[in-house]
Amino acid sequence: MSNKQEEHWQGVRITWIGVVVNLVLTGLKMLAGIYGHSQAMVADAVHSLSDLLTDGVVLFGLRFGRKEADAEHHFGHERIETLSSAFIGIALVVVGVGIGWSALRQMLSGEDTVPNGLAIAGAAVSIVAKEVLYQYTVVVGRRIRSAAVVANAWHHRSDALSSIAVLVGVTAAQLNPDWHILDAVAALVVSFMIVHVGLKILLDALKEVIDTAPGKEVLGRIESIIKSVPGVGGFHGLRVRTTGGLLHIQVHIEVDGEITVAGGHDIADTVEHELGTQMEVPCDVIVHVDPLGAESAGHRAPVGS
Repeated sequence: MSNKQEEHWQGVRITWIGVVVNLVLTGLKMLAGIYGHSQAMVADAVHSLSDLLTDGVVLFGLRFGRKEADAEHHFGHERIETLSSAFIGIALVVVGVGIGWSALRQMLSGEDTVPNGLAIAGAAVSIVAKEVLYQYTVVVGRRIRSAAVVANAWHHRSDALSSIAVLVGVTAAQLNPDWHILDAVAALVVSFMIVHVGLKILLDALKEVIDTAPGKEVLGRIESIIKSVPGVGGFHGLRVRTTGGLLHIQVHIEVDGEITVAGGHDIADTVEHELGTQMEVPCDVIVHVDPLGAESAGHRAPVGS
């Protein structure tokens, strides 16, 4: 099995583990919310149910986003993973707004139902299960460099955080029945957490869609690697974008105009190799070779150099 196939199956395996955990937790939290008389716990169960939808989106992204370039998709299929991440972000925002609206209605209606210990137990189980799942998923996502898997990990983390809010609100209401409104307050806090995470994931995905360059730290690292290659007298026209965890890099390097074409090609190959091995994420590198001083002779002005 190739390294790429192994990474694919790692992503699929951790996502299927998430499916099973979310199925179990959705059922447990819904029962705990209904029989524990907790609006916040029911809202948390809906959050876990939304995880199942995003798990399916991630599996779709892994299935099709890691395919090699073909006759109809010359630049590969990484955008599918980007779109999967965007869908996860949208799903989180929608779920968060729905939970918040439900919590506000409960607060305004003046319902005085007091949650019991069953809701507390459900929240505690959810916190432990989803935090463990987050830690495992984010490690795998970063290892295989999958934006969709990492986004799904943060969905698990948001579920754990929302369960913490539920635990606090339900426990307070249990200790003092006069504080029953804290159950709805906890549900409202959950909604804000979910919307915040969803907007961040969606914004990151949109940045990829519009080909936003990576941060200065990444660009500085790329420039440093290029400069370190023997034979490179300078460079210009550096362009970098990210798609589905893959860095697409284009750069013009300047070499001694007296060397052979083969010599310039070897230097370009070295630049590609060094970028591919020294960067922490996979890279698709295109290097153009120009004679020294080509930039000042009328070529396009450098970007980031």
